[in-house]
Amino acid sequence: MLPCMFNRGNGAMVLNASRALWQDDNSIRDFFEMALKLVIGNKNYSSWSMRPWLALRANNIPFDEVFIPLYTGDADKERLLSFTHSGKVPALIDGDVTIWDSLAIIEYVAEGFPQAMLWPEDRARRAHARSISAEMHSGFAALRNECGMNLHRPVRAIALSDDARANIARVQQIWIECRERYGKCGPFLFGSFGGADAMFAPVVHRFRTYAIPVAPEVQAYMDTMMSLPALQEWTSAGLAETLVIEKFETA
Repeated sequence: MLPCMFNRGNGAMVLNASRALWQDDNSIRDFFEMALKLVIGNKNYSSWSMRPWLALRANNIPFDEVFIPLYTGDADKERLLSFTHSGKVPALIDGDVTIWDSLAIIEYVAEGFPQAMLWPEDRARRAHARSISAEMHSGFAALRNECGMNLHRPVRAIALSDDARANIARVQQIWIECRERYGKCGPFLFGSFGGADAMFAPVVHRFRTYAIPVAPEVQAYMDTMMSLPALQEWTSAGLAETLVIEKFETA
C-alpha cells in the first residue's frame, strides 16, 4: 500500500508527503505518471503561475512542476504550446484534462481536493471569497502595469498614477474587510489559507517591492503571507533565478 495516502474525492488516491520514487516499485512509478502537472513560467516574474502553485503547495497537494522560461525564443514557445494551445502559463495537466487559467485551476483543484478547503464551507463566505478572487483576476490593471512582479527588484517607491493608487486603496479595503469579518477564524483572509489568499499573493510582493505604505491591518496580513512556508519557497526559488527579462525590468 502506498504510504501517507488520502482520498482525492473522486476515488483516486494521492500522496500527502514527499514524492520519493522507488525504482523497483511499478505501482508507485505508475502512480507518479498520473500525477498532476503544473506548467509555470519564471518564479521571479510570473505572478499568474504563482497563484495556483501556492494553492497546491500550501495544501500539500502533490504535483509535478514543469518550468518553461518565458520570452526565450521559439523552442520554449513551442514547448509551451505542446501543453496548452493558449500559449500561456500557467496550465494544469490532469491526465487528458488541461486547465489553462489561474483561477480556473484553483477551482478545479478545489473540486478535486475538497479536504484542502480552498473555498470557505459557508455559502455566503464562499461567495465573498470567489467575488474578491474574480475581482483580482479581472481588475487592478494600473497596479499590474505600474508595479510588475519582480522579486529581484530593489525595494523602493515609485511615482504612481491616480488609477494605481485607487487600485491600492481597493486592495487594502478588501483585505481589511476580510480580516474584520473573519479574523477570529485565523490569520488569512477567510481564516485558513485558501484560494483568495493565493489569488492576492503576488500583490503582497508588489506592495513590499514598491514600498507601498499600507494600513497596520494590511501589514499584519502581509506578514502572515510572507511567513507562509510555500510563499517563502517560491520567493527563494525566484530569487535564485538568473534569467533577466528586460521588458519586466521596471524603474
